[in-house]
Amino acid sequence: MGCFYFDKELYFRYTSRTNYMRQSQLFTKTIKETPKDETSLNAQLLLKAGFVYKEMAGVYGFLPLGLRVIKKIENVIRTEMNKVGGQEITLSSLQNKETWEPTNQWDDAEVDIWFKTKLKNDTELGLAFTHEAAITKMMKNYILSYRDVPKLLYQFQTKFRNEVRAKSGIMRTREFVMKDMYSFSRNISEHESLYEKIKQAYTEIFNQLGLGDITYITTASGGVFSKFSHEFQVVTDAGEDTIYIHKEKKLAINKEVFSKDILSELELSETDLVESKASEVGNIFNLGTRFSDALDLTYLDEQGDSQKVIMGSYGIGPARVMGTIVETLSDDRGIVWPENIAPYTIHLLALGNNEEVIAAAQSAYTKLLEKNIEVLFDDRSEISNGEKFKDADLIGCPFRVVVSEKSLAAGGLEIKGRKEEKSEVLAFDNLLARFL
Repeated sequence: MGCFYFDKELYFRYTSRTNYMRQSQLFTKTIKETPKDETSLNAQLLLKAGFVYKEMAGVYGFLPLGLRVIKKIENVIRTEMNKVGGQEITLSSLQNKETWEPTNQWDDAEVDIWFKTKLKNDTELGLAFTHEAAITKMMKNYILSYRDVPKLLYQFQTKFRNEVRAKSGIMRTREFVMKDMYSFSRNISEHESLYEKIKQAYTEIFNQLGLGDITYITTASGGVFSKFSHEFQVVTDAGEDTIYIHKEKKLAINKEVFSKDILSELELSETDLVESKASEVGNIFNLGTRFSDALDLTYLDEQGDSQKVIMGSYGIGPARVMGTIVETLSDDRGIVWPENIAPYTIHLLALGNNEEVIAAAQSAYTKLLEKNIEVLFDDRSEISNGEKFKDADLIGCPFRVVVSEKSLAAGGLEIKGRKEEKSEVLAFDNLLARFL
């Protein structure tokens, strides 16, 4: 058998290429007209800026800029899931009919969003809309005794939902990647401890994604899984839900479960609540023993007695989060990305065809890359200066750096934050120090 040689230098040289892109080589282009078949702001801006491609209603592909954002959102989520002890896996999207029959969820009367198909031998299959039953079945092979729990497993995996009508751009689609985590505990107290840790992890995730100030932990219906759940709802006019929020306590109640009993349980007064439209960006469920009962997931305790495993389910849709960020943080010029998930940190613009300008821009580009700073370099010679500025605002990188005859005459490069009105000219070393 041959020996595989790992060239570390070549590996890092290759992976570092993801930190830069010449806009002249980017295969996507911005478009001037708003797509006529899109009414949601997130889809309009993401299509115009070249982040996504629309295959059909409710089905989108992610292009280089969009994929960079999605992967960064996933990494924020992944980091927090790992901190609470999560272990990442990937399960199949193809689901056995027999896996879901014990919970009655194969029945269209119980779950009406399945995409179902058949193999050539007529075996009936479904495309997963979620994975509670599938992972419960799998864990029967790995949870045998009290020593095998608790466990937290999560994945970023494609889900399919046969929605009657897809809407809201990438915020509600028929095919999407979900981060779904599942917890397996010995008893209620152990489960509740994990549940609270994950709830706090979700809060931290949305803080990091720039949505913390407008995200509320919301008591909601448990749907097909449990009586109640906790949703993470972002206040936005583009939202499909109505919630009643308590701003000081950062809590809310979904309209669908609003009642005196819920108010009493949460120790809230109706007079302190404000009605708002909101979009759900994450949810967490207490599953109890619903799936472990149906699929007979048990463990042997210290005395050798059989006990049911207590379960929880925790979901976030990265694309839904991405669409919500666009809806809530954009302005009349385009998208505004939080720095940690922007496709690139700096959008570098070379203005005009002056040789000195081109040389200075190329030098800045090279030196920024040497420091591993992410740069999108607008080196297009056929585009007017005005179009470059408009594209930079539309794409929404956190910082715009301009190299022009004017900036060089003033002693350096012109830098401006995406949300700032004023720019300043800095010598390159001083500009570089901003990002190190």
